[in-house]
This record gives sequence, C-alpha cells and structure tokens, in this order.
Amino acid sequence: MLENVGLVTKALGEQKYIATEEIATVMFLAKQLGKPVLAEGPAGVGKTELAKAYASATGMPLIRLQCYEGLDESKALYEWEYAKQMLYTQLLRDKLSQMLGEAATLHEAADRLAAEEEVFFSERFLLSRPLLKAVTSDVPVVLLIDEIDRADAEFEAFLLEILSDFQVSVPELGTIKAKHHPFVVLTSNNTRELSEALKRRCLYLFVDYPSHEAELTIVRTRIPEINAKLAAQAVEVVQNLRGLDLKKNPSVSETLDWAKALVMLNANAIDQKTLETTLTVLLKHESDVQKARRALLRDQSGENPSDSDRRPRRKGGYNPWN
Repeated sequence: MLENVGLVTKALGEQKYIATEEIATVMFLAKQLGKPVLAEGPAGVGKTELAKAYASATGMPLIRLQCYEGLDESKALYEWEYAKQMLYTQLLRDKLSQMLGEAATLHEAADRLAAEEEVFFSERFLLSRPLLKAVTSDVPVVLLIDEIDRADAEFEAFLLEILSDFQVSVPELGTIKAKHHPFVVLTSNNTRELSEALKRRCLYLFVDYPSHEAELTIVRTRIPEINAKLAAQAVEVVQNLRGLDLKKNPSVSETLDWAKALVMLNANAIDQKTLETTLTVLLKHESDVQKARRALLRDQSGENPSDSDRRPRRKGGYNPWN
C-alpha cells in the first residue's frame, strides 16, 4: 500500500519511471478516492508507461484495452463463442433429438429447448474481453484504457456505466459487479475532445514533455551505460528539436531510442556527421528532417533563425548544431 505521495514517487522510481510531484499526487489521490485517472498529453511522453509502472510498483496485474476507431462492446467487454456452442450442439445432437422427440407437441418441444438455453449461454461459452476480465478478476488489477480518444463517442458513453458503478450488464447472465474495483488509467493523445461526463468521473492529469533535467534523468536511468557528456548532448538536441515548428516532435521514447543508437554506434559525443545520419531515429517525417537540417545550416552560417522556426536556445546550453 502506497500510503503517501512520497512512497508513490519512490515506488515509480524503482520501476525506472521518473514521476513529477503532480503525477505522484494524482496517482495517490486516485487510489484513495477510488477514481479513474485520465492522463492526457502528446504521444510518447510516458502515459502508457505510467500505468505499467504503477501496476509493477503495486504488484497488481495489468489489463490493457487498446482503443481504435470502430471498437465496440463485443471487442471490449465480451462475446459468445459461437463456434464452441455449435461444437457442443453437434456433440449433444443425439441427446437433444431424444429430448425433443419425447415432446408431444411442437409447443412443448420449444419449451424444452428454451429451458436448456442457459446451458449454452453460460460462463463456459463466454469469451471475456479486457473490461469484463477487469471486473471479474479475483484480485485487484490496473485497467489501462489506452488512447480513448481514438474510440468513437458511442463507445466512450458505454464506458460511463463501468467507470461509475464498476459493473457490466450481460443480458443472458444479468448484472455482474466487480469483485474488486480496478484502478483505472485512461490515456488520451488529445486527437479529439472527450465528453464532460467522462472527464467528470476522472482525476485529470496532463503529462507534457519533460524538462531538460527530468529528461536527462530518464535517459541516465533507462540507459546507464551512456556516458554523461553524450547523454547531456542528446537531451539538448531533442529539447532544441522540440523548439522547431515540427509536424511531430520527438517523444521521450524516441529520445531513448536515439540514445541507445548512439551507444551502439560507440559515439562518445555528438558531431555533425553523427547528428545528420541519425536524425531519422528522432524525426519520422521528411519535412521535419529537412527543417532540422536547414536549422543546422543556418546555425553553421551564423544566420539567425526566424521566430516561427526556432525558439531561443537555453542560455549557456550546448549548441547541437555545431
């Protein structure tokens, strides 16, 4: 049991997740209040990793529902295994024929068949999807509903019953209440506005790109073999790239990928050639790569970048373009 904010920070740190005080506070309060967490922010800043790290830190199993356009109840909650039902029907064909053959009328046969419906619509034929698994789990779990903004508004509305009462309705079986309330983390890349009803049920957390110091700590923690100078230069480059007006800013996960790549290339420092040949590890659009290279050439020639292209470099910071 993580009894205070400090213990949450420490426990997440042991999972190599560097949490700000705000993140640790929201996670602590969500557990105490029994509220879901809605973590919103740019892609790749560690929202999903937060749920994974919290699950590991608390020893709770992680159940993940990846959202996408067109996701419906049958993929998120449950569905009946019709193939298995048909197989059992074939195996029990003789028994069914005998039972129905003994009926005096068609009405009686229908009644006998209806009386056996619960056999074929029972838990043995129920295929549990992530939401139902979380509700029926015998132990407390962390339920990660990842990228909820990718799902349709209809599915978002469907979630409200679960997030309000932690119960689901299966028409053939009735209402199933949670044995243990799952700790729910919803993530959103803010590609669409979520409903006020959903937000009202959650504690809101905005996860932004980390500061220079925080990102450096993340790199040194996740990649201990990297030398201090290379780590500092790599983070400085990424921080400066995020100051460009890019189509997609490099994420924290891409910072880590790049740092690993630099280690694999046996780089002791970032020179111009290394930077130019590895830019595509960080940038995933050709227009962004070209914009970064133009900024490099401007700095080499001593030109001042336009305000629309660059933000001021940190005073006294490493110049990644030289």
